[in-house]
Amino acid sequence: MTKSDFRAYCLDQIKNANVSTKNYRDERVRMSLAKVLKKLGAKRILAFWPMGFEADIRKTITASRMQSEVYLPFMDGVSFKMVPFRYPLERKAFGIYEPRDSYRKYNLIDVAIVPVVGVDGSLRRIGFGKGMYDRFFPTLKSKPFTIFIQSCACQTTQKVCDDYDVQGDLLITSHGVQSMRNTNVERTTRRGRSRSHQRVSRIFNFKKDYRRTF
Repeated sequence: MTKSDFRAYCLDQIKNANVSTKNYRDERVRMSLAKVLKKLGAKRILAFWPMGFEADIRKTITASRMQSEVYLPFMDGVSFKMVPFRYPLERKAFGIYEPRDSYRKYNLIDVAIVPVVGVDGSLRRIGFGKGMYDRFFPTLKSKPFTIFIQSCACQTTQKVCDDYDVQGDLLITSHGVQSMRNTNVERTTRRGRSRSHQRVSRIFNFKKDYRRTF
C-alpha cells in the first residue's frame, strides 16, 4: 500500500461517514480537546479553522483565546505562516477561512492542533497531499506538543509516510484520546521526559491501539 492509496481510503471513509452523527462526534472531540488543552496549560497554540468535513473544534478554539494566544494558518505560497486568531475571518483558497495577514513573524508555540486524514504505523500524518504542514514545522524554533484531530478514525499499522511528514503526540477522535507514542516513545528535553507528555499521560487512560491493517 502506498501513501496515496491510504489517503484515498481515508478520504472515502470521511466522505461516507454517517452525517446524522457528526454533531455528536464533533462534540466528543471538542470535549476531549478542551480537557487536554486545560491540562497542558499552553500559552501559545496553533489551531485550525475546520472545513465542513473536518471535526468542528471552533467552540473550543474560540474559548481558548481567553487563556492563551491562539494562531491560525495563513497560506503563504506552498506553505503557511501563523497569524493571530482575530475576526473577521475571510474565505480563501480551498474554502479555508483565515484571519487577516500580519506582518509580524511568529515562530514559537507550545501546542499545535493539526487536522489529519489518516495516521500511519510510524505515527505520522496523512494530510491532503499539499505538504503545507510538512514545510511549516521546520520553520518553528522548537517542536511543539502536537495534537492530531481526526474526524473519522483511520489508521494503519503499515509505515507509508515519509520521514518529513509531521509526527504527533496525541490523537483525538470521537473515540477519545490516544497516545501517539504508545507511552513508550517519549519526547525528551535536556532534563528528561517532556513535562507536557508527563502531565497528559497521568490524566488520561489512553485508548488501546485500534489501528487497522490495510
